[in-house]
Amino acid sequence: MDPFIQRRDKLVRRFAEEAIDALLVTSVHNVTYLTGFTGDSSFLVLTKDRALLVSDPRYTQQIAGECNNLATHIRPPAQKLHEATAEVLVKLGCRFVGFESCALTVAEYETFTNLVPSVSWKGAAERVEQLRMVKDAGELDLICDAISMAERAFIVFRNLLRPDDTEKDLVDAMEGYVRRVGGQETSFRSIVAVAERAALPHAPPTNRAVNTGGLLLVDWGVNGGLYKSDLTRVLDTRTKSTFPTTKGDATKLEEVYAVVLRAQQAAIGAVRPGVQAQAVDASAREVIAAAGYGDYFGHGLGHGIGLQIHEAPAIRQLSTTVLQPGMVFTIEPGIYLPEWGGVRIEDDVLVTADGCEVLSRLTRDLADMRAFA
Repeated sequence: MDPFIQRRDKLVRRFAEEAIDALLVTSVHNVTYLTGFTGDSSFLVLTKDRALLVSDPRYTQQIAGECNNLATHIRPPAQKLHEATAEVLVKLGCRFVGFESCALTVAEYETFTNLVPSVSWKGAAERVEQLRMVKDAGELDLICDAISMAERAFIVFRNLLRPDDTEKDLVDAMEGYVRRVGGQETSFRSIVAVAERAALPHAPPTNRAVNTGGLLLVDWGVNGGLYKSDLTRVLDTRTKSTFPTTKGDATKLEEVYAVVLRAQQAAIGAVRPGVQAQAVDASAREVIAAAGYGDYFGHGLGHGIGLQIHEAPAIRQLSTTVLQPGMVFTIEPGIYLPEWGGVRIEDDVLVTADGCEVLSRLTRDLADMRAFA
């Protein structure tokens, strides 16, 4: 059966318990998830027996190619999208309509209430997002493709890395490497941070050169067209003459890296169906706290990936989301020490029937992460 029809059917089966007879989908990502249409400026009206995509003439041929047998309402150029959607709701006789409270603005809501006063509106968050948390086989293939491309791009990045490259040089270069290996673009603006700048989890790129510090944090991902990946590695940019030979401050990188790696391994070991997301977060946080760095891990452990680079489930403190087979998310513990630097190790993980599978394959061994001989 067409996966898009299956997804829409799952939503429709919930209409009775919500006492609605239609759902208006306005999030561009949710429209794509439910129809396969990859354009924008289009809304989906879903009723108990119909799915109708409201769009415009720019997308007529694209919809025909991407959305098999999906009914459409193509508005004329002079008509606004919200006006066309209101017209459809009236023609279909919709009375109780659900809408996406996280995607529809207050102004848009007021527009609809004025255009269709006969409709009773019911807002709710994450109706579609709840379905999107569990990936089907086709989605998993696309995510794995995006991960594979990210790994190949990183290999090119490492091979072409030079000591005098700047953070900005490398952010720009990564975009090209991603496209070279088949990606559409990076999933987000890559983070490339030298030495103490790696203590900024979302460090913006500067003209700081690689050879001015002993470590290089690289956080990148690939948008394979629809589905995305997200990885982080730390490269050891010290030369042989500066490798540590005695314990003390010179071994700080090895010490911090080892703690972060143990935290990630603990979290991966905790992933299995039936476990709450907060328990996975806690397993990593406990390792970091026991090593004395608890105050320096200031973000959640991970986030879902898919059509968006950040989506459900959130793997963080207080998250009661129960893990299910088919969920895919990052596990990315980090330690960020002001004036020294930061270490984050990030991989993409799939919940399986009896545990989990780490989908990314890049080495996590610091000894294999030396940038220069």
